[in-house]
Amino acid sequence: MNLLLVFEQGDPVLIGVFLTLILMSIMTWSILLHRGTRLWQMIRGSRRFLVDFWECRDWNSAYELAQAQSLPAAEVAQAGIDGWRQYRSQAHGTLGAACGLDEFLVRVIRNAMTQAVARLEKGMTVLASVAATAPFVGLFGTVWGIYHALIGIAAEGNASLDTVAGPLGEALVATAAGLAAALPALLAYNLLARGKRVLQVELDGFAHDLHARLLATPVPVPAEETVVPAQRARA
Repeated sequence: MNLLLVFEQGDPVLIGVFLTLILMSIMTWSILLHRGTRLWQMIRGSRRFLVDFWECRDWNSAYELAQAQSLPAAEVAQAGIDGWRQYRSQAHGTLGAACGLDEFLVRVIRNAMTQAVARLEKGMTVLASVAATAPFVGLFGTVWGIYHALIGIAAEGNASLDTVAGPLGEALVATAAGLAAALPALLAYNLLARGKRVLQVELDGFAHDLHARLLATPVPVPAEETVVPAQRARA
């Protein structure tokens, strides 16, 4: 089967179907190679980062380590430490009066995790769409090709096997092309979804540990806050 005959002899609709399937296939493999490689690097990098992060001596060195990495865990670490510093600087102002450190850190870390996980889902909607629609696009091309093949056969008035096999065979290739575009997209979606779940579980565990460590770090009380109660007690 020479696919070039489809583009040479096919009508615009059938050509458009094949071009659409080719575009879907290119998008699928591009997303798989780019996002798959990036996700694999994130999983390996996150595990090394977590080991190095908990070996830091203080929060300042841990923050500098997180700034040097472009990983979801590093983003969560920066957000958590920034939130802890912000709360510490305003612990006895309006922010400290509004909520406790526990609630504030939960909100900050949760927002950072939501943004990090959302970025991991880039491209997955395209893969799901290709996996769901490519077989139907191919089927439409097959139906359209069979219709025009039957019209041609009726015009010639010859329904022998030699006359029918060629046009119908070319039309059925559209179904095979649709499956060829859909199956890699489905496998790529499952592969990326699996990697995302692994990374998300590790990120969730790190977020809980980070929250507990930050919550256990004492927030210093300003000197004036300790003097006033003492003065009131003597009064």
